[in-house]
Amino acid sequence: MVKRLSDVRAALLAKPGVRAAYDGLRDEFELADALIRARLRAGLTQSIVAERMRTSQAAVARLESGRQSPSYRSLQNYAQAIGARLKIELVPVSSRTT
Repeated sequence: MVKRLSDVRAALLAKPGVRAAYDGLRDEFELADALIRARLRAGLTQSIVAERMRTSQAAVARLESGRQSPSYRSLQNYAQAIGARLKIELVPVSSRTT
């Protein structure tokens, strides 16, 4: 029997320990998602972005993975490579969506 990813995700997030760990990484996931979506909107591959940033495709993949905290300069370079402007916004915790 094949399980859908959404069902597996829901089952895992129902566990308090897993949910707490997931919530602790929310900002990293959101940044990774924003980078990938912006690159796709620009119609670019990781390889093209890497070429424009004068780095490797693997470095771009690491930026988009959410497993590390990129520097401000790296985010600026990424934005420039995809034809965007970096904008950082501080949002009150009470207005965050879950």
